[in-house]
Amino acid sequence: MKNLLLSSLAIIFIGISSIAQDLSPYIKVVESSETMNAISEKVVNALKDNSFTVLGTYNPSGKSTLKVIAFTRTDLKNTVVKVTDRGALAATFKIGLIQKNGKVTVSYTNPEYILRAYLGTNYNTFVSTFNKFSNDLKTSLSAVGNEFTPFGGTVAAKKLGKYHYKIMMPYFSDPVTLNEFSSFEEGLKTITDNLKAKKGKTTQVYQLLYTNEKIAVFGVGLKNVEDGEAHFLPIIGEEHVAALPYEIILQGKKATMLHGKYRLALHWPELTMGTFMKIMSTPGDIEDTLEGLCK
Repeated sequence: MKNLLLSSLAIIFIGISSIAQDLSPYIKVVESSETMNAISEKVVNALKDNSFTVLGTYNPSGKSTLKVIAFTRTDLKNTVVKVTDRGALAATFKIGLIQKNGKVTVSYTNPEYILRAYLGTNYNTFVSTFNKFSNDLKTSLSAVGNEFTPFGGTVAAKKLGKYHYKIMMPYFSDPVTLNEFSSFEEGLKTITDNLKAKKGKTTQVYQLLYTNEKIAVFGVGLKNVEDGEAHFLPIIGEEHVAALPYEIILQGKKATMLHGKYRLALHWPELTMGTFMKIMSTPGDIEDTLEGLCK
């Protein structure tokens, strides 16, 4: 009885400690002397060897010194879609590579940070699945490096489910509607065709399709030099390259995106208001581009 009580108290304490902690959006794996191609291949192989699915890769801003690898895993993909309020956005994680001064830094989006932010109170319902995903990812990437240092600012874990940058700024629950179609099939075809045509100087990095649920998530590279990634990324920080690409989610007949003032702030939580003002037009520019893909 005493042992059972102590075990119960330990579980409660661990849960409270997790909620009380501050979380960072990224985890650094290694700073490598290998070439971009060599370390990228090593990352992809590490993922594939451990049942992760690579959905796509690309070079943000069109730079060979920046690369993103988007990936998922079946257990995560099948779990997050159970959250009806755009839970499928949490199915894809990204590994970012940035080359500077002859070194390539490898990092990835912190699963606990993103899952708490995107799933809110639903996070605790599936926490065992999420913990396994996170632990397995770390084990897999141990073949690449062993630093695993959080970076990129911090947000209290308990605040992530209702995160917003400042008062009057949007939350996860304030998406931007891009278009409403007559059917899921029409929306899927419209967006797919526009991405194939590279409308608005975009590129499709990945597509995650849930046929039965009539949900599709598109990872979209923003290649317009004037107002895309090449414009805003150097201002707010290329080290956070794993934040990209931006997403469109089609659920049923409706296509939406996360508001730029939420999506960018969540992935760059240490941004000062002064820096944010330098990309004041970016949320609207992204909305215009993604809206164009839905028409």
